[in-house]
Amino acid sequence: MSFPSHASTTTLTARAVLFDMDGTLVDSTSIVEQVWTTFAGRYGLDIGEILRTSHGVQAMDTVRRFAPAGADIQALAAELGRMELAETRGIVSVPGALELLASLPPDAVALVTSASRDLAEVRMAAAGIGIPAASVTSEDVSQGKPHPEGYLRAAALLGVAPADAVVFEDAPAGIAAGIAAGIRTVAVGPNAGELPDGVLHIPDYSEVSVTTHITPDGLRTLSFTF
Repeated sequence: MSFPSHASTTTLTARAVLFDMDGTLVDSTSIVEQVWTTFAGRYGLDIGEILRTSHGVQAMDTVRRFAPAGADIQALAAELGRMELAETRGIVSVPGALELLASLPPDAVALVTSASRDLAEVRMAAAGIGIPAASVTSEDVSQGKPHPEGYLRAAALLGVAPADAVVFEDAPAGIAAGIAAGIRTVAVGPNAGELPDGVLHIPDYSEVSVTTHITPDGLRTLSFTF
């Protein structure tokens, strides 16, 4: 896995930017691992396999995949959700995320997360990040990532075509969702896996800058430099 060299720069121009939450804006790794380790230990499951495949995916889908036959999927998912809501220690923003968000027009930003709205509010607050007015959580979609529904819905909320947006994601499922939505996608951090062709990879936002432009016909664009 390699990150772009600081000796060269890449620029993407868009009208809107769509962010995943966990691992992309918020580092909640310790809590996520703690909750899934509890789940795995209860049923004698392979925690490594769960962590490898659960990142960026709705908890319900992971429980459904790994829970033993006959388990109450709804009850298990609800229990795990309560565990996640109760713990905020160690949650921080991804380096550079606060600065990047502060430089963006609020009405050009959306959050697209596999978490519930309650959990998104708790984790974003713990990291000191406000939830964008345009946000898509697990309750807002019928199909979670890697399905593109969430990102398509967010682009529509911001009034832009998929081709006019850019997605920031950290997990294979979310990266696949962004690409399937027809949105240029930037991978963030160490958990992105093997990247499809054309996907830029950055360690965090420390070296990312954005400039806002207004075209002669009044159209606002955002130029991201990496």
